[in-house]
Amino acid sequence: MSFTGSAVHDAGGGAGNENNLSDLFTNIIAQARFTAEEQSLMLGLVTQYNIGNVAGKTIQVPKYPAIAAANLTEGTDMSSTRVNTTSVSVTVGEVGAQVVLTDLAAMGAGNPADELGTVLGNAIATKIDKDLIALFDGFSTSFGATTEELTVAHLFKAAATLRNNKVTGSMACVLNPLAAYNLKANLTNTFANPNGGDLQNEAMRNGYVGSIAGIDVYESANVAVDGSGDSKGAVFAPEALAIALKSDFNLEVQRDASLRANELNATAVYGVAELDDDFGVELYVDAGL
Repeated sequence: MSFTGSAVHDAGGGAGNENNLSDLFTNIIAQARFTAEEQSLMLGLVTQYNIGNVAGKTIQVPKYPAIAAANLTEGTDMSSTRVNTTSVSVTVGEVGAQVVLTDLAAMGAGNPADELGTVLGNAIATKIDKDLIALFDGFSTSFGATTEELTVAHLFKAAATLRNNKVTGSMACVLNPLAAYNLKANLTNTFANPNGGDLQNEAMRNGYVGSIAGIDVYESANVAVDGSGDSKGAVFAPEALAIALKSDFNLEVQRDASLRANELNATAVYGVAELDDDFGVELYVDAGL
């Protein structure tokens, strides 16, 4: 991160105002970085590759096939298995967002450091999430259909499919809040689900679905709703999707003297890709109340 020579220049020559602006920009950057890291849901659910120190814009992620062990006979040499690897290419590119902080706004009331930092951080976090969520549509296995409401049975079916594909670790489900509504309604309906227990009570208290069939269920408005009122969420293991981070977040300030303002330019450099199609299931369900 860097400031241009005029970014914190005081038109009146006052060193105090220059220091105030410098502190303001430092606080904006800190708040924006914190927001970008904390507000991205998907970053914590997929496989991350930090390639900041790797030359080039593309990385090759190797995929190793499974091999089978066999019974051995004493005094007999083992037979070898040829391991042929494949790879997935992940190419990074730039994304960015800009806001303009006028001199009058910087001198005004409120807390522009927190407010603008949050706006910029949210912009980058939202872009990252939407790019990763767009990969849901690429999973070849899909459950649900147009106008079909989400139920617990969808999650159990997805869990069974992924476990059968040898997913052994954690699984996550990301849904549009409108798509998750019917799931929550079933969990809190004592007539439809009289034995919901702790999960039912948690949904009624906090509106949080929790873990179902070993799947951590999350809601995100970044899962789009199409023109027919349906959305495409997914259940997946971390190994299903990947993000390669060249630069997770950067913010640079540039002075525009004629505008009497400073441009705040937030950028990130990354790429996303599907790693293993067997480790993800699309949920195509109704997203209407």
